[in-house]
Amino acid sequence: MSKTPSSVEAGAALPVVIIGAGLAGLTVALHTASQGRPVVVLAKRSLGEGATAWAQGGIVGVLGSDDSVESHVRDTQDAGAGLVDEETARFIAQNSAQAIEWLVNQGVPFSPDPDGPLGLHLTREGGHAVRRIAHAADATGKAIHDALIAQARAHPNITLRERCMAVDLITNRHLKKKVPPQPRCHGVYVLNIDTQTVETQPAQAVVLATGGVGKVYRYTSNPETATGDGIAMAWRAGCRVANMEFIQFHPTCLYHPQDRTFLITEALRGEGGHLKLPDGTRFMPAHDERAELAPRDIVARAIDFEMKKHGIDHVWLDASHLGETFLKEHFPTIYARCLSLGIDIAKQPIPVVPAAHYTCGGVVTDLEGRTDLPGLYAVGEATYTGLHGANRLASNSLLECVVIGRTCAEAILSVPLCDPRRLPAWDESLVENADEQVVIAHNWDELRLLMWNYVGIVRTTRRLERALHRIKLLSDEIDEYYAHFRVNRDLLELRNLVVCAELIVRSALRRHESRGLHYSRDFPDTLPVSFPTVLTRKAKSQPYAHSPA
Repeated sequence: MSKTPSSVEAGAALPVVIIGAGLAGLTVALHTASQGRPVVVLAKRSLGEGATAWAQGGIVGVLGSDDSVESHVRDTQDAGAGLVDEETARFIAQNSAQAIEWLVNQGVPFSPDPDGPLGLHLTREGGHAVRRIAHAADATGKAIHDALIAQARAHPNITLRERCMAVDLITNRHLKKKVPPQPRCHGVYVLNIDTQTVETQPAQAVVLATGGVGKVYRYTSNPETATGDGIAMAWRAGCRVANMEFIQFHPTCLYHPQDRTFLITEALRGEGGHLKLPDGTRFMPAHDERAELAPRDIVARAIDFEMKKHGIDHVWLDASHLGETFLKEHFPTIYARCLSLGIDIAKQPIPVVPAAHYTCGGVVTDLEGRTDLPGLYAVGEATYTGLHGANRLASNSLLECVVIGRTCAEAILSVPLCDPRRLPAWDESLVENADEQVVIAHNWDELRLLMWNYVGIVRTTRRLERALHRIKLLSDEIDEYYAHFRVNRDLLELRNLVVCAELIVRSALRRHESRGLHYSRDFPDTLPVSFPTVLTRKAKSQPYAHSPA
């Protein structure tokens, strides 16, 4: 569904513009629109192509009689390896039951259990002390996303726009006349991919709900949309970014030539699946007393270690002992997908390999989604709230989207309406059509391979320094290209990815220890006290021909 935007009519309220149509963005949209505010949601591809629909495991809810907020906070802190903000973790846990109830009221068909809390079946994943994961079989993200998209489509105050990509935020530096004394985000420049024109979209507030940066790596479980757009735009606008060194590699991505992004949910290990070497030997008990239930960073590093030690391309995840009936009932998506590739998981182990999965850092926000720039908010994987610390606890991510999505909407609604300003149009008078797209494709491939080889699961200072040197050269090439040619989606995504790559490397170089998802051979020990890595951008002019700056 797509509605055509318009310039703001005289006397009409400016819309709240949400960049991203996943769980985070839709949560903000529905809560905001319910109070009568106009909302525009931008999806750079189709509405169903974001990361939410790919989430398999579930969403945390402190619901059971054997559970407590303190237990959830403790598990979050343990997984986060000493860098979790306790206030944030407690706030999220305290609001988890309300978040689940809201999703149920939106029509999300969670797997039922007549004897379970709220009538829901709860499962367990790595790092959790008890069963507290509400899920919809093994396709929870899709169930949630489908339900919220249906609600958004039906809402008269929400305009959903597909194939519309944010180019950059409109801030005071774009205003040529009567610049307000206080910095502010006034809207966003939007590339209409179908018409290849850049539109000026004014906004009452802009919300970044753009997801993570998985596509900066060669192997990732993320969809094509995960190019760090929100993080890069916020950084260019002067916002702080934190903890970008902590990229979570999911331990078990399907290793198959026909499908290199299909995720094998952690819940399969939570229900008793075993990781094995080619000879059938289990190896996780030798790495951690929790074995397959250890947090993801430990499991991913263990798999990486065993692969390098034995010279193998993947390991095996064996769930055949759980039985065909159980696997079909609880993991129908995985069962069907693997079977379509010739793997019967009731009889055979699944070939798996770690892959970039989740960005634990991002744009610094408070518990209401506010960034450093008034008028700009951010929610979800694009943010740093302090919840995930040095490693995300399984299924906390969807919960964060719902909880902070609601408080973000409340914060936006609490701000008095601002009068529309006349914003400058996008100027392409001094640029031309790109002569060779191969430049973009080459730099894209080089960047992703560079990050995989030099900034992966195990790092060294020398590799990081080499990566930073090459990233700077790539950045200069991309900036020059951007300055002289009309923008398109591939160029914008590459531009954003190279910004995020530099943020990841700079953050990693600042951390002189190994902690959580960041493991350095040069600094293998964990310091007794540690703090988040917060980067602040120095002012830099960018006089691009097609930018009104």
